[in-house]
Amino acid sequence: MTAFDAQRFRGDPVCGMTWGWVGTRGTWATPEAEESMRLMADHGVTWTALAYAALQEHIISTEIRSDLAPTVGDDEIVGAIRRAHDLGLTVCLKPVVNVADGTWRAHIGFFDEDVPGEPSWGEWFASYRRFILHAAQIAEQEGCAMLCVGCEMVRADAQEDHWRALIADVREIYTGLVTYNCDKYQEDRVRWWDAVDVISSSGYYPIDSWERELDRIERVVATSGKPFFFMEAGCPSRDGSPARPNDWSLPGGPSVTEQLRYFEEMFRAVRARPWVRGLMLWDWPAHLYPEQAAAQNDDYCPYGKPAGTFMAEQYREWSRESH
Repeated sequence: MTAFDAQRFRGDPVCGMTWGWVGTRGTWATPEAEESMRLMADHGVTWTALAYAALQEHIISTEIRSDLAPTVGDDEIVGAIRRAHDLGLTVCLKPVVNVADGTWRAHIGFFDEDVPGEPSWGEWFASYRRFILHAAQIAEQEGCAMLCVGCEMVRADAQEDHWRALIADVREIYTGLVTYNCDKYQEDRVRWWDAVDVISSSGYYPIDSWERELDRIERVVATSGKPFFFMEAGCPSRDGSPARPNDWSLPGGPSVTEQLRYFEEMFRAVRARPWVRGLMLWDWPAHLYPEQAAAQNDDYCPYGKPAGTFMAEQYREWSRESH
């Protein structure tokens, strides 16, 4: 880590928000997207993860179609990075692989050892490597502070040699910070944290379990000696979601009160742990719903909701305390 990078993670907090998911082609280069990012920055946000997905057909496919629609094109990615920088935001570029049939990417997997004639980890990582190295080139060219080389790849996490080789290849191209976003409950299962600069995870923990999970994660962070932040965290504004914040399909009516209750506990818990360097909350779409419709929106975005006001207050206070 350079002194500049270390200052960000040993000093200034990551007051972050994920923007633009899923990165559908044609949605990032519009006046609506530009206004969405401006409104996000107005909420005390200092960091953003620009997150976009490339598709593979199913969980045992070995071809990732990163250069085809519906994935955003390079011009849109570069344009979004430059808009974020113009707004004073620090950027993490976050390329993600999704499965076209809707299966969660955590289930992508193959035989532990490559078998001739069967789809294999070797073939998959060759395609994934092309996808990630292309993102690394863009991140280097545009001066992104961080590159996230993977997100919630639970079955792939065990492929230590492949991840180490990929990260080594990334470092031949990209000189910024490298992180990997493991899934919730996986922080103490990844065996190659020494290969990245920053540990990050998806902190979708039930509202009553933050202290227990932070105790567990703290041991991982202390052993690694690496800085840590939550690359994802948040809660839908929906009845029942504080108990299952990772479940975006949970039945329940819209409830901005429930989302606020979750945000209050999440910020209380993480801000009491100085080793948690921040949050990259989920998520802020490129095309926002109208502010007057916020009370009827039951998704993760806090725009126009009490949680959004609370988040902005917390982020501004957190930033002031670091100076």
